[in-house]
Amino acid sequence: MKKQLFILLVGIVLMPVLAFAAPVGKITGLTGQAYMRVKAGVPYTPLAKGTAVATGTWIKTGPKGWVELTLNDKSTFTLANNTEFEVTGFLLTKNKREGTFNLAEGKLRASVVKFGGKQSGMTVKSGTAVAGIKGTEFLMLSQGQANVFFGNEGTVSVSGDGKSGQQPLTSSTYVQNTRGLPPAEPVKVDQGTPLAEAKGIFDGVTAAEPPKEWTDSGKIVDICARWNINHGHYLADSGKYQDALNVFQIALDLTKVESVRADAHMERGAVYARFLSNPELALAEYLLVLEEYPSLPQAEFALFNAAQTLAEMGFNDQAKLRFEQYLKLYPQGKQRSNAETLLNGIGK
Repeated sequence: MKKQLFILLVGIVLMPVLAFAAPVGKITGLTGQAYMRVKAGVPYTPLAKGTAVATGTWIKTGPKGWVELTLNDKSTFTLANNTEFEVTGFLLTKNKREGTFNLAEGKLRASVVKFGGKQSGMTVKSGTAVAGIKGTEFLMLSQGQANVFFGNEGTVSVSGDGKSGQQPLTSSTYVQNTRGLPPAEPVKVDQGTPLAEAKGIFDGVTAAEPPKEWTDSGKIVDICARWNINHGHYLADSGKYQDALNVFQIALDLTKVESVRADAHMERGAVYARFLSNPELALAEYLLVLEEYPSLPQAEFALFNAAQTLAEMGFNDQAKLRFEQYLKLYPQGKQRSNAETLLNGIGK
């Protein structure tokens, strides 16, 4: 009995070690702050180059951290700074390869080698997007609820839930989504454009060698968010109103830059007001700008648009107050003449 109890206790103690003794890959590159944990819910510990990685392992990089993970099939994941990544599952046999990986936040380059077996299924997920991959290379960024993808080689199937609304990510294209919604249509990344600038930075921070400085790393999301303002405007003018709203929402979910966020809300308000005949939602966007960004130039137009929308909805008293507020705050405002005309016409 004592012998059996001893064997049981030894088995319990060695179970994590035995599980970890069957690695699915190892750390082949590392600089700066990098950490790992063998499962969710336990503390991170410092990570070293050459460390074996098993299913369930989480890897995390700091503000200047960079990690390269090479799997047993020679596929690699390069993690840039401020990234948290999980090897959820990986199975490799002669005829079958299956892998599931979780990008909780941050930026990575996935370089997945082609598989000669009969069956291969590899996916990288965030909380709100799924990328289905075979033999390809792509860049993926997850920030809050928003995700952006740049294609380098091959084709990746990008969706919000892994089932519907899939979009192909191919070489030199850009796909994005937020909140688990179907991705926006792919966009070509042309040289000399803001998207090309963002991709260039992304390529640099996930290259075979880490950058000497990480100062440009955080610019990726802001560049993409600013680009979305113009792209969403183009979509709205093209009659793709819901797509435009989604792109403006992606901008909001990507960036904390106040001017870009204010522009996104104003553009959403314009789509609701001009194209979708939904003054209630338009008014909500304008009032949000007034509440959150009262000192920005966009507040002037938000105030005038709010007053005009209230008048159109028949809320004359509230419209009058807003027009009077506009004339008081912006006596030389660009909409002064229109505000005076509309104010004088209320109730007539």
